Amino acid sequence: MRIATWNVNSVNARLPLLLRWLEEERPDVACLQELKCVDEKFPREPVEALGYNVLVHGQKSYNGVAILSKHPLEEARRGLPGGGDADTHSRYLEAIVEAPTPVRVASIYLPNGNPIGTEKFDYKLSWMARLHAHATDLLQLEEATVLAGDFNVIPTPLDCDKPASWKDDALYQPQSRAAHRALTNLGYTDAHLAVGAEPHAYTFWDYFRSSFERDHGIRIDHALLSPQAADRLEGSEVQREPRGWEKPSDHTPLMVTLAG
Repeated sequence: MRIATWNVNSVNARLPLLLRWLEEERPDVACLQELKCVDEKFPREPVEALGYNVLVHGQKSYNGVAILSKHPLEEARRGLPGGGDADTHSRYLEAIVEAPTPVRVASIYLPNGNPIGTEKFDYKLSWMARLHAHATDLLQLEEATVLAGDFNVIPTPLDCDKPASWKDDALYQPQSRAAHRALTNLGYTDAHLAVGAEPHAYTFWDYFRSSFERDHGIRIDHALLSPQAADRLEGSEVQREPRGWEKPSDHTPLMVTLAG
């Protein structure tokens, strides 16, 4: 089973790229982030025409996550627990992929948190604390679970081209990195690291200063696997090509392969 995550940076603006990628790569499951549209505006018909079932948790102009699957989908959770009515951001969607060997999959768009020293950074850390609590509960199910998405965290110096240039950014703050590390300390496996991938395998390059051409990138899109999913891990690949297509997202897909 091939499970991908991709921050598309506006699904309607990138629709030709998304359809091309789906046709070429044929992932079994695709977790999308930063849709920037409400549910009704998601381009459901062309995606379904390629054989995908679709779940969407959208938001006008901002955020938004989706899960596409070649297998039937059962929605498990829309929104991260613990936020109350005050948290209106569409950043978390969880479903059971009803494949011959089922997998629980979450599409995650974690808050950016910039600038530091503001309520935006506080919101990022509180959101990560809520994710930690929910991820703890998911482990108790003892299921194959994949938490995939744009985590907006650079875990280590090896995950960015120039660490010094990120020292004042919310993505690289010690608190952000510690909160991310706490997830793996629970027992989740970073698929990229587990397969012995080379360092500096970036998933995001800024649009400015020829960042992609100069490979001045960062690794912020991750797939974290429960022990049951990690036991099935066969591969993890950053697919750089879509970042070089015309009018691309500033992110590129990450593809994880599980046995079964």
